[in-house]
Amino acid sequence: MTTMTEPITKSIEADGATLTYDVRPSEATTEPVLLLIGSPMGAAGFGTLAGHFADRTVVTYDPRGVERSHKADPTSESKPDEHADDLHRLIQALDVGPVDLFASSGGAVNALALISKHPEQVRTLVAHEPPLASIVPDRESALATCRAVHDTYQHRGFGAGMAHFIALVSHKGEMTEEFAAQPGPDPAMFGMPAEDDGSRTDPLLGQNMLSCTHYEPNFDALRSASTRIVMGAGEASEGELANRGGHAVAERLGTTPVSFPSDHSGFLGGEYGQTGDPDAFAAKLRQILTRA
Repeated sequence: MTTMTEPITKSIEADGATLTYDVRPSEATTEPVLLLIGSPMGAAGFGTLAGHFADRTVVTYDPRGVERSHKADPTSESKPDEHADDLHRLIQALDVGPVDLFASSGGAVNALALISKHPEQVRTLVAHEPPLASIVPDRESALATCRAVHDTYQHRGFGAGMAHFIALVSHKGEMTEEFAAQPGPDPAMFGMPAEDDGSRTDPLLGQNMLSCTHYEPNFDALRSASTRIVMGAGEASEGELANRGGHAVAERLGTTPVSFPSDHSGFLGGEYGQTGDPDAFAAKLRQILTRA
């Protein structure tokens, strides 16, 4: 059994940010480097999944404004095109040729932005559940709900904003104007603080909430890209916004999304207190990458 090496931590400079990333090297493989990304989830969320690929060199990173990757202005919005440029710089710094890329949630949105500009840098992209409210059939209501979550955060702080976010991401089915107009639930229902600490730098609710969900991919560029693009959707998250985003992208690309075990966080093995089905999830990911 292959044992995963300890990560080597490095950093690079980007436009308005310093990016920190980890390399877990494997010299016994001829397979491309496997880059695992999320947003706003950082490298810490991929420990379990990385452990299933000890036979490959695995790279994880913290997106700008997240954990160890600092932004010059943490109150500013981070846009998918900025994240894409960061990923472009990171892959250049690796200097290993095209990588395989697994991207989850907002990371999947950012990866689509990367492929539309630099397809030569990625052999296979597996994009798991991008929360693209911009392209689902109920676009206007979905976008309005995302704006409402952001507004709750801006007006009432983290606890209220996160409670409203949970209501958004757990909703199954199309969203309506009435749903978008509903106030968020009581933060206490989820063990969230009701008081507002005055901070507005949260990577999820402040920096990425609107730019991620409102992003509109360049489908002409994606359809003509040399990169093999595989969309993923969780078996247990059917009907949720991010799952529907994965299906919507696949439809625009003329493909069928691959069903992954568990839900939106199916690859987690206890990180952030969440556990999906990481063994089965990793097996499905390996199967997809092996077919490249």
